[in-house]
Amino acid sequence: MANAPKTINAKSESSNSGSNVFASLAIVICLLVGALVWKFIMGDPGNFEGGDPVNGHPNPGNYFGMVYKAGVIVPILIGLLTMVIVFSIERFFVISKASGKGNVDVYVKKVQSLLANGDIDGAIAQSDKQQGSVANVIRSGLTKYKEVSLDPKLDKEHAVIAIQKEIEEAMSLEMPMLEKNLTVIATLVSIGTLCGLLGTVTGMIKAFAALATGGAPDQAQLANGISEALINTATGIFTSTVAIIMYNIFTSKIDKLTYSIDEAGFSIVQTYASTHQ
Repeated sequence: MANAPKTINAKSESSNSGSNVFASLAIVICLLVGALVWKFIMGDPGNFEGGDPVNGHPNPGNYFGMVYKAGVIVPILIGLLTMVIVFSIERFFVISKASGKGNVDVYVKKVQSLLANGDIDGAIAQSDKQQGSVANVIRSGLTKYKEVSLDPKLDKEHAVIAIQKEIEEAMSLEMPMLEKNLTVIATLVSIGTLCGLLGTVTGMIKAFAALATGGAPDQAQLANGISEALINTATGIFTSTVAIIMYNIFTSKIDKLTYSIDEAGFSIVQTYASTHQ
């Protein structure tokens, strides 16, 4: 038994290491994808008059060509948007796995019902069937409940503390993985806006440079500068909007899972306290 916590901690450290590697690789790959999409898809010669991406103007109504002309900030923004999508998909699967095989609310109610009937083994079996992080935490509390119930030397107060501590320790191992990489999505909210703003500034610099030329303003350069500013602004705002929506969705789901654990944990403690006077 003394080696069990070490095994759990080793698994947790291994999982954290794997998650860090995934995050690092995902960031690099997404930025690379953004650069390739900008260079070879949006910068395809077929999108420009005369087939010249450098000096030619985008074909009328060709959005890819317009975006390509928005400058080198665009591939960064595409990479950031790709990151939001990739990390959102990854968090969706992780949180879905943490919820287990069935509905969490239904599972918690079943556990509470079994506890009310004194069927601890049935509640443990239900947790084994449910699986996932929520069920793992609740199962730890149920197992400790059963263990302290078989110890006649342990008084009620210390037994309740032991159950609560077991649930807290199990929760501290399971729940941090749900919040892993959410900081990346939260960071992308700010970075997307700032990169869009940077593109806006560079575009406006080009626009004012066209106005500053002697004689008649260079209308083509002026139009390109304004277009660059607006496209970068729109892309940055869109990236940040998607990021903040996904971040709020996932934090809401995690809060719901945490509440379910707290609800079940309270039921376990209260059931023990009421049945062991």
